[in-house]
Amino acid sequence: MIRQIAIYGKGGIGKSTTTQNTVAALAEAGKKVMIVGCDPKADSTRLILNKKMQNTVMDMARDAGSVEDLELEEVLQSGYGDVKCAESGGPEPGVGCAGRGVITAINFLEEEGAYTDDLDFVFYDVLGDVVCGGFAMPMREGKAQEIYIVTSGEMMAMYAANNIARGILKYAHSGGIRLGGLICNSRNTDREDELIEALASKLGTQMIHFIPRENEVQRAELRRQTVIQYNPEHAQADEYRTLAKKIAENTNFVIPTPISMDELEELLMEFGIMEADIVDEPVAVA
Repeated sequence: MIRQIAIYGKGGIGKSTTTQNTVAALAEAGKKVMIVGCDPKADSTRLILNKKMQNTVMDMARDAGSVEDLELEEVLQSGYGDVKCAESGGPEPGVGCAGRGVITAINFLEEEGAYTDDLDFVFYDVLGDVVCGGFAMPMREGKAQEIYIVTSGEMMAMYAANNIARGILKYAHSGGIRLGGLICNSRNTDREDELIEALASKLGTQMIHFIPRENEVQRAELRRQTVIQYNPEHAQADEYRTLAKKIAENTNFVIPTPISMDELEELLMEFGIMEADIVDEPVAVA
């Protein structure tokens, strides 16, 4: 049975980098994996394919006339470790809903037989904003059974993680999805690992792994590679191998218990991230 996993997180948190390095580690270990990029930036597969950007389903559909005119071989490319890659893409800037590209791409891949029996994992790399129905599709329609949230000790990353937990809760019963844990992609903030452990506990889940901040990740990205490919002997490559192993062996799947904004702010104050006088300061009215 294919394990379908969606990775969510605030924009700029390193979600796509984390996903591709984790997938590379799984491929290195002999697993058959497919990545479906669900972000209109189309940067979910570039490190696996070692290229600037993959042509997206939506771009190719516009060029061909419709998605029905596409062939699977055009959409699905193979990269490092024979990882299959597809990018949903989005509409022309300023026109339409980017979430429609996610729906269109996933439906096309299903109808054209991309989900082959030999696959062990399918990863959906999803834009962090789950308000739009298209981006919530992996949750809403049960495409992904497992969700992981990439976060850090920064306030807005934690705020986004809590909001994503709300989305999981909303679709947990209709879609059968569960939260597998928080992935802390470190920003070197104070007591960051303790803070994310505390947030995970409040959400009823686990911090499945803490990824230390390391410049080797950026060096690899400049060469359009994962650390696993660029410098497999580096300690950071082992961090992604460890995360991949933890995900592969994870059995701790929960319906999350998102917290209120007040509770989140109390947690931030407890760890010295936010000061009480800032929280209580009245908002000036013009």
